[in-house]
Amino acid sequence: MATIKDVARLAGVGLGTASRAINGSGPVSPATLERVQKAIEELGFRPSHAARALLSGSSKMIGVYIPALSGTFFTPILQIIDTELRAAGLHMVVAFGVGLGDARRQAIEGIEFLVERGCDGLIVMTSALNEDDLAVAGSRLSRLVALNHGFATIPDQCFTVDHMLGGRLAARTLLENGHRDIALLTGPMVLEDSIARIDGFIAELAAAGIDTAAMWRREGDFSPAGGWTAARELVASGRKPTALFCANDEMAVGALSYFQEAGIRVPQDLSVLAYDDTPSAEYAAPRLTSVRMPWQQMTLNGINALLNLCYDLKRPVEREFPVTVTVRASVADISKQA
Repeated sequence: MATIKDVARLAGVGLGTASRAINGSGPVSPATLERVQKAIEELGFRPSHAARALLSGSSKMIGVYIPALSGTFFTPILQIIDTELRAAGLHMVVAFGVGLGDARRQAIEGIEFLVERGCDGLIVMTSALNEDDLAVAGSRLSRLVALNHGFATIPDQCFTVDHMLGGRLAARTLLENGHRDIALLTGPMVLEDSIARIDGFIAELAAAGIDTAAMWRREGDFSPAGGWTAARELVASGRKPTALFCANDEMAVGALSYFQEAGIRVPQDLSVLAYDDTPSAEYAAPRLTSVRMPWQQMTLNGINALLNLCYDLKRPVEREFPVTVTVRASVADISKQA
């Protein structure tokens, strides 16, 4: 297989001149450029990505770490990142965990993998890391952006949404529709964003005079299977709340599946409120009312900030992202019922 040294030798130029001709990174006379191009064609030379990175000092790759490569939450975020990077002439390299087990170690190893691959910058979406763990990024720390999590040491490189407000809006939605006997399915209570949304939800209910300690409550794992299992446990408990708040859409979809199997009508017999407003909420049956977190805006602005850091671009960056509730069919208004 031909190398750039072979091209330089055949063209009768130095290695640096051949490099500039191939990468367009410096002045080369038209005659020299023609000789290099002719040598490339004659040798069938194709510079590898690694070779281009060595010659240019940039890999044109952005590393992305996510906790899991599954479900309807992370996939749209990866699609946004990949689309934006491709439009900028860049490529995405993804590392991911394999579940909740030892999430911190998985995140550290994933970032190490991306750094070793020579990624120009890093996008990290995990709450499993602490401040000290950021050292694993090494020289890339100044070119790292965190999504959906905040680090005190790099506040300007963190882009997140207000999960406390999201939880409050979820509770407010149910209260405004007359619900006071409410069941709760949380996400993993070791995750910062999961804790924040539940804290907001509980605080809003408590402010309305609801005894939150007496609520039926289970901890889920953010999966449809977890939602299905929790719904079965709720029915088996004999409790008959008027509403169930699921801390993400996928658990809500699983819960809907069990309720349909059990002959429980949503929302006639039981309202279900979800969180995130991913595509699974829009196309569930019934379509889910869900707290809409502005994941797209958060991700796009995080990408813009990272490209500015890595390539000295001047892209606009915003840091405030609105949280709303998308009202669909899964929550009934029982405020006027006798």
